[in-house]
Amino acid sequence: MADNDDLLDYEDEEQNETTAVENQEAPKKDVKGTYVSIHSSGFRDFLLKPEILRAIVDCGFEHPSEVQHECIPQAVLGMDILCQAKSGMGKTAVFVLATLQQLEPSDNNTCHVLVMCHTRELAFQISKEYERFSKYMPTVKVAVFFGGLAIQKDEETLKNGTPHIVVGTPGRILALIRNKKLNLKHLKHFVLDECDKMLEQLDMRRDVQEIFRSTPHGKQVMMFSATLSKEIRPVCKKFMQDPMEVYVDDEAKLTLHGLQQHYVNLKENEKNKKLFELLDVLEFNQVVIFVKSVQRCVALAQLLTEQNFPAIGIHRGMNQDERLNRYQQFKDFQKRILVATNLFGRGMDIERVNIVFNYDMPEDSDTYLHRVARAGRFGTKGLAITFVSDENDAKILNEVQDRFDVNISELPEEIDLSTYIEGR
Repeated sequence: MADNDDLLDYEDEEQNETTAVENQEAPKKDVKGTYVSIHSSGFRDFLLKPEILRAIVDCGFEHPSEVQHECIPQAVLGMDILCQAKSGMGKTAVFVLATLQQLEPSDNNTCHVLVMCHTRELAFQISKEYERFSKYMPTVKVAVFFGGLAIQKDEETLKNGTPHIVVGTPGRILALIRNKKLNLKHLKHFVLDECDKMLEQLDMRRDVQEIFRSTPHGKQVMMFSATLSKEIRPVCKKFMQDPMEVYVDDEAKLTLHGLQQHYVNLKENEKNKKLFELLDVLEFNQVVIFVKSVQRCVALAQLLTEQNFPAIGIHRGMNQDERLNRYQQFKDFQKRILVATNLFGRGMDIERVNIVFNYDMPEDSDTYLHRVARAGRFGTKGLAITFVSDENDAKILNEVQDRFDVNISELPEEIDLSTYIEGR
């Protein structure tokens, strides 16, 4: 097995072709600002349905984040939206709330909302968010479809009545459309989460385009990502009609407020000793440790367990049920340490994670951002520690500092608890 065996399902073959940038971009609406400005307004100001507001209160949300404040009022009016905002700023809630608000569930057996993302875990998580926010809307049906499980099960679900909201990965959604099991003729909302990942890979982009062509012309299109390069923006806009563009804190400000970032210089064979040492001295709620391959994930999780750390591993070598089961165990706080490959690096939302280790250096600055964003979600405090063991590691760390205008300092002898634990 090669070391890059942990890459996501659609990353098996890197495409070298890059998209030509269109010369003229329409004037964009840049929304600048601080990390999470707590607006005096609450969710009530968006004039959402009472049953949605009840669910929001149950979830413990009080104030909209900056991205929610900017996007939700336009999104509920059916406007196309292209949005880049840092991880952990509540982008998922923007499209979940906006689509539920516009849903008329009386119109049964029609799919009105399609949400696609690039990994099965993220699809599963988004479907759970829909269930959470629609808990007082008993007629609303949500279904999630992704590869790795038998397609017959999905076809059975669709036979028993089309869900109003379908969440899934492009490959499986396309298969269901081609088999004439999923009908999108009455679709009203088309959403891509982590849209850059889906449109950069040419094979995945083709799938998305084919699905797009089987939907009505007059639908609302919304796309979201934490990283949206200048090159990919024109590609996204080809799917849209005069979208509102929201770039909350552009490129240089993509750093994460409240997140302390440090590095440790050490040799490859010193990593385990240092990791155990730090896990002993640091106080943590939950920890995610990122490694670069399936084998390293398995070995490190085993080693931690043998040393009596409450650890569990997730990687793409597992079957789908096992992955989701382990993800759920970690989310439910049954395990406090997760060893993961990049599969877990994007969009996964575990509220209690306050420390992230890059045991192996990520391959680029984007991956670094998505990984460390697992700690310090939604403006909370967190700590990210990166192990640097060779020149290439150091080079990537420098790229991260330059690109995001952040200073990542050497790990101090002692770290003040109050800087990475809430309420201290």
